[in-house]
Amino acid sequence: MEQYKRESPQRSLIKGISWRVIATTDTVLVVLLVTCLIGQCSLQDGFKIGFIEFFIKLFIFFVHERIWQTILIRQRTTKKRTLIKSVSWRLVATTTTFIIAGSVLEEFDTIALYIALTELFTKFVLYYFHERIWLQLPLGRVRRFLRRFK
Repeated sequence: MEQYKRESPQRSLIKGISWRVIATTDTVLVVLLVTCLIGQCSLQDGFKIGFIEFFIKLFIFFVHERIWQTILIRQRTTKKRTLIKSVSWRLVATTTTFIIAGSVLEEFDTIALYIALTELFTKFVLYYFHERIWLQLPLGRVRRFLRRFK
């Protein structure tokens, strides 16, 4: 059996898609919560922001994953490293959410800021556990699965 030392690009893509499903659901709910708290409930805005975010952040997530694969090569992935990776992703992702929310809402005001800050906390926890769960899936499993279709 072949021993793998790092994630394949295919695994990073599948991991990104699984993350985007979780994160986009969270975004839609956060936008709904924030807009309802200010008395302007908007599920439509939640879906718009979530839809745009899904594709833009999937690309950014993939690049982030590939950079971290380069950084972590030959290093044991500890909880501390997962925490640092989570912080780096949240900085990028929260900034992106603020920009997308402000663009969709046509105003970079407190609503866009509240959406970004709320998801900063919700997604930090979700991302950390998503990372830890993916670490349980042995490297190479996605590559071996995809080889069956060649």
